[in-house]
Amino acid sequence: MSPDSVPTELTAVALAVAAAVLLAATWDTWHGWRRHTVRAATALLCLSTTATVALAWVNRQSATYTTWADLFGRPDAATATTATPEGHHGGRVVTVTVPGTASGLNLPMYVYLPAAYDTHPKQRFPVIEALHGYPGSPAGWLQLLDAPGHLDREIAAGRMAPTIVLFPYQTPNTMVDTECVNLTHGPQSETFLTVDVPAWTNTHLRARANRNAWGLTGLSAGGYCATNLLLRHPDRYAAAASLSGYAEPGLTIGDGTEHTLNNDIWRLQHLPRPAVALYLSCGRADHNALRDTRALSRLARAPISLTTSYVDGGGHNPSTWRAVEAPAFDWLSTWLGRPVTTA
Repeated sequence: MSPDSVPTELTAVALAVAAAVLLAATWDTWHGWRRHTVRAATALLCLSTTATVALAWVNRQSATYTTWADLFGRPDAATATTATPEGHHGGRVVTVTVPGTASGLNLPMYVYLPAAYDTHPKQRFPVIEALHGYPGSPAGWLQLLDAPGHLDREIAAGRMAPTIVLFPYQTPNTMVDTECVNLTHGPQSETFLTVDVPAWTNTHLRARANRNAWGLTGLSAGGYCATNLLLRHPDRYAAAASLSGYAEPGLTIGDGTEHTLNNDIWRLQHLPRPAVALYLSCGRADHNALRDTRALSRLARAPISLTTSYVDGGGHNPSTWRAVEAPAFDWLSTWLGRPVTTA
């Protein structure tokens, strides 16, 4: 029974009902100070169990914490291959642990391998790193947004080339927001994502290693990650797609770079623009993301190749991300190219 499961939510509801029954049953059973103590304790129990029901529902809708290890701050060590349904002709998802040789982080990562990865053993494939929001985990992509299903359909329809898609964790503690940067005296998430993840992928998978075959995408905080890592590492990534992302990390990094080198508006205003491709998308009702998307769009001039996409009425929620998920993957594929055959 996982934190985002229906049984967990029903258990929380049952406890809330039991707390309400207990409150009613004990309301007049004591006298004096004991009555006030029991009433206060059972009322507090009602409030806490009701809050638990609300949190369980929100967690189930957002897929923020999908395992108890996630909930208590430690991502599960992922080592097994997910089961592929019989008769399934699409891609498959495997789970691995990436050793942080450069960053010191050893974190789980889910890997989508397209069907062609198994049927064309001499081919090497382009790669996309898909980054989750905060709070959140890769399960937001895999479960809430059904990324493997979208990828299967886009590849089968010919709108997207067969591509390896990586879904890494971005923090060793799910309660700690890193925004994919190297925090002073904290997790070196940027190094993990831009050095350790590519190194593991190029060593263990048939990936195209050149920069022109690597891209990024992300939602919410992960959208900021995708844009920021693209601008900071144009030697490693050719394109990025930001879904409801922001222009700054919104946290204190420890060296002041949240105002400069890790602030994408500052970078575009003060540093040479790299020759990369950038896709910015958000809902028109998502005021913060819309403000930052428009600000970045005004500054992302040549040699940056810019594409924008807006969802009418869309907010900062999974419905908006589902609407633009497939087009973003398709757009990335046009920049990253197709698999190449090796001898």
